[in-house]
Amino acid sequence: MKRSKRQKEAPLHRPFGELKTLLKNRKLKKDPGPVAPQAPPPADPADSEDEEEIFQRAMADVVPLHRGGCLPFPGAVPDKREPLVCSADESFRRLECLIRDGKGFVVSQTPEYMEGMGPSVCPEIAARLHRGHFSIEAHIDLHGQTAAEAEESFNHFLQESTRLGRRAVLVIHGRGLSSPDMPVLKNRVQKWLSAGFWRKWVVAYCSARLCDGGAGATYVLLRSRPLTKKQRKTEKI
Repeated sequence: MKRSKRQKEAPLHRPFGELKTLLKNRKLKKDPGPVAPQAPPPADPADSEDEEEIFQRAMADVVPLHRGGCLPFPGAVPDKREPLVCSADESFRRLECLIRDGKGFVVSQTPEYMEGMGPSVCPEIAARLHRGHFSIEAHIDLHGQTAAEAEESFNHFLQESTRLGRRAVLVIHGRGLSSPDMPVLKNRVQKWLSAGFWRKWVVAYCSARLCDGGAGATYVLLRSRPLTKKQRKTEKI
């Protein structure tokens, strides 16, 4: 393809056209050679002194303040709490109250305590349930029953409770101290609440307070409606 006259007259872009001229006119500087090392500055006499000597000299004119004349910080509240002193007599008194009346005994701090929660339930709900923040509307006592009889009674009780719209109930099962190995009814109740048919109805469950049976009974907080299959699948994921 032939170039037009205007294209022939247009100057070409040559960014390095003047590079040769610039190199000729450049004045080269002579290499000064290696720089001689400079002598280190004279050492400060204070650096050789011991830190303890420097501190003692700096604090020579300091006069300690009298603590009794110090003004309280604005807005500060004086600490009127007495120091906690627990003598041997006080320890025996507390132990006696624990044995006689059960005062000072916290079920949630024992190995027998159990609790469980449904999906997306705040752990504080179980703590509130154990502290008695929910009014117990009904209870059932499974003492003296076999495992099969207890399961039938348990199912009938929860079926009636959900039908009547009860929200908080109490299941008394015992601590299982007479069992040769593990507490039978207590473990069965935990299984029925956490992995059985009634799992979809349970918000939370936990061991009861000492006044309601302690580790031998369980509070159960029920839902107004059971969980759907979709909600249970979400829990498994």
